[in-house]
Amino acid sequence: MAAFLDQEIKYLPGVGPKRAELLYKELKLKTFRDLIYYFPYKYIDRTKFYFISEIHAQMPYIQVKGKIRSFESVGAGRKERLTAYFYDNTGSIELIWFRGIKWQKENLKLNKEYVVFGKPSQFGKRLNLVHPEMETLEEQQLKPAGLFQGYYHTTENMKKSFLNSRTINKIQLTLIQLAKGKIGETLPARLVARLKLYSLEKSLITIHKPENTIELKNATFRLKFEELFFIQLKILALKHKREKKFKGFYFKKVGYNFNKFYTDFLPFELTGAQKKVIKEIRVDVNRGTQMNRLLQGDVGSGKTLVALMIMLLAIDNGFQSCLMAPTEILAQQHFQSLSKFLEGMNIRIELLTGSTKAKVRKGLHTALKSGEIQVLIGTHALIEDVVVFKNLGLVVIDEQHRFGVAQRAKLWKKNELIPPHVLVMTATPIPRTLAMTVYGDLDVSVIDELPPGRKPIQTMHFFENKRGQLNNFLGQQLAKGAQIYIVFPLISESEKMDLKNLEEGYRHITEVFPDSKVGMVHGKMKPAIKESAMQAFKRGETQIMVATTVIEVGVDVPNATIMVIESAERFGLSQLHQLRGRVGRGANQSYCILMSSYKIGSESKLRLETMVRTNDGFEIAEVDMKLRGPGEIDGTQQSGIGFDLKIANLGKDGEILQLARNVAIDILDDDPVLQKEENRLLLSYLMSSKETKFSWSSIS
Repeated sequence: MAAFLDQEIKYLPGVGPKRAELLYKELKLKTFRDLIYYFPYKYIDRTKFYFISEIHAQMPYIQVKGKIRSFESVGAGRKERLTAYFYDNTGSIELIWFRGIKWQKENLKLNKEYVVFGKPSQFGKRLNLVHPEMETLEEQQLKPAGLFQGYYHTTENMKKSFLNSRTINKIQLTLIQLAKGKIGETLPARLVARLKLYSLEKSLITIHKPENTIELKNATFRLKFEELFFIQLKILALKHKREKKFKGFYFKKVGYNFNKFYTDFLPFELTGAQKKVIKEIRVDVNRGTQMNRLLQGDVGSGKTLVALMIMLLAIDNGFQSCLMAPTEILAQQHFQSLSKFLEGMNIRIELLTGSTKAKVRKGLHTALKSGEIQVLIGTHALIEDVVVFKNLGLVVIDEQHRFGVAQRAKLWKKNELIPPHVLVMTATPIPRTLAMTVYGDLDVSVIDELPPGRKPIQTMHFFENKRGQLNNFLGQQLAKGAQIYIVFPLISESEKMDLKNLEEGYRHITEVFPDSKVGMVHGKMKPAIKESAMQAFKRGETQIMVATTVIEVGVDVPNATIMVIESAERFGLSQLHQLRGRVGRGANQSYCILMSSYKIGSESKLRLETMVRTNDGFEIAEVDMKLRGPGEIDGTQQSGIGFDLKIANLGKDGEILQLARNVAIDILDDDPVLQKEENRLLLSYLMSSKETKFSWSSIS
């Protein structure tokens, strides 16, 4: 298999050096393997024919038989347009070309029978097909019956060089004809038989040239399963390797600090979800292997309190802890909330950020190295080489997708011999399928309950005609002493998008509510000015905060009970959910109001309807991934795993992924290092895989 598929595509009949160069430049296709794994994105049934009288402009694609009655050419040079008048016994339709006109004139014949395929459109009262695919009736009849034609993504540069979807289809058909008998299996025979899978060769041939829908379904399943299975096998094999290689500190003792805090300082009764997560973590830190756990939970669900209790467990066992946050605002917020929790307990907790003055920083470095500091909160300043711990046993990373892999690695290596336990926290709900891939090697805990006393946020969607009603409501809430966020998608005027901008919005709000103090923050402000404005809002000196999404992860203001999101149709679903999470942090009823124009697309409408319907972050994340695809969900770009899905879709193939993961777990449980004869193929694949050589999983 390797020798055949490793050949360069310039040697494939119909390609040649020039086309090969273009295919590499535009699609990164270099070898037969690259090409055969470049799959169609859709299929058209080329067996169905329409009469011209049946065609209308709303139809997706149509195929007709008929003859060209006459040609008409308008303009010259690059501005030339060629129209052919095509007819059958029921009517006529225009065929239009803006390029490749010389070829059409020389090769298309009047009154010869053609099969024409394309997407109908309408200009005035006349139907037309722009740049249709054409072949003679004789050519069409030579094709095998029942053939579905695959359609491939192309680029403008490719189309200019006549390398369109149809051409790629022809090249693929040439390749699969040559490939017969030359593509070996990649999965163990027992596994293929057990799951009743098509062979790899049959699947690759069928995916490009399906004879019917059943064959296409079976080939697609095989290729999706294989793609997801090898991702899971890599991730889980690395996890096995890590657990075998890296020992972990034992936190056996539940001592004075943990018990004292639990009995005397706990601000409220832990939820069932928090208790469950603490138990899961306690099991992890007593196994003698390094913990790598992902803790998921919506904003306000109590993740920080769970992290603090594990820090107390570390202190009781003689270890230091640190918590790394992505911004100074968030680091300061963690420091303030943890300091408040620990008030009255004899525990030294300190803050280290880029703003920490040199003299203070020097003292912190000394106290940290001697072990006097038991808990250190900070930003990426924690990973500097001069920051040396005496005995770091626990690393907590908040919103870890905002840190690069290399940054996290530095923190993980602060203990040379035995790495610290790692607890990764995120308030960005991660869909189950994405968690199984991007964070597939981590054990996952979920806090799916809000602390007692918290009321669910009421979310409403208003169109622009309800602006007066909104202002009346905001005025009533301000009179009751509430604080309000108003978020805009832009900072300044955009010519391309008709959006209310921040500065205009700020002026409008100050006019409508002259008795309230209005603040403003956005990403282009200097950090000190932005910080000052946020702190003024937190202290209650400002009643209304007009902002861009810089407040998505920001200060905790329990008195802020209203979030108004302007032009909400322009925001992604997870971003809307994050913004909503800025309110609802106190005991009072909170509200999220989504303002939008009337003209919104179906996807925008679904996003807004989902927000109104549910507060469940995980349900929202699933809908978001189905709408946007996994590659755009926060965190996947920096995950470090580097997988590139060619056919599977994490938004739609959850069941196949779960099956693939279960199969990988079974294989590795039975044969952790894949030494058995039946698993030789799998070991060979892992050894040749570039991604496997980089153990991203070791650093969460």
